Amino acid sequence: MFKTLSTLIAGVNARSEDRVRDAFAIELIDQKIREAEAGIKAAKATLASLIQRQRSEERQKQNLDTRIKDMTKRAEQAIENGRDDMATEAAHAIAQMENELVIRRETLTRLDQKTVRLRASIEAGHRRIIDLKQGAIQAKAVRNEQAIQSRLNTTIGRTSNVEEAEELIARVMGRDDPFEQSEILREIDRDLGHETLADRMADQGFGPATRTTADDVLARLKKKSK
Repeated sequence: MFKTLSTLIAGVNARSEDRVRDAFAIELIDQKIREAEAGIKAAKATLASLIQRQRSEERQKQNLDTRIKDMTKRAEQAIENGRDDMATEAAHAIAQMENELVIRRETLTRLDQKTVRLRASIEAGHRRIIDLKQGAIQAKAVRNEQAIQSRLNTTIGRTSNVEEAEELIARVMGRDDPFEQSEILREIDRDLGHETLADRMADQGFGPATRTTADDVLARLKKKSK
């Protein structure tokens, strides 16, 4: 029983964590980018320190090369002049400097390898951060689009709202025109009172016209102009 409860609690916690990560995805992306940039910044500082040490070792190596060459010439001159004691002392100094030169060269080799690896890592990290920033821009655009769509769904996506709006439109469009209705009522009243009977009979040629027509007005105007 306890194991089952533990499993259920773990599942609930996992789902809660997923919901939190989804809700704050943009903020988490920005935070991860800042952390990555901080790591790149620290790596650059380390690379600068390695390059500085590398240059220092290179100067020490060149200085040793110069001193060995100089001491070798002096030892040769001492041998030529029969000063074996001075030549022997110079030989000891040359041996020490050559041993130190070996160590310097090995150190330079290791520094070169570290510098190359770290520089490659920094370049790869820099490219990944650029990709992350571009991805963050796209993610923010998608999130904004989702928020807008969610608001639209809230306002017009509800079935009740849509159906209510459609019903109101149908009621407005289905109503009778009050002006047309009043005109029809007047016509009915005239027919009931036989007001239009004389007009209809005049139109059929029975008796004089009771209404003035456009033809009557035009004939009158022509007659006046003669």
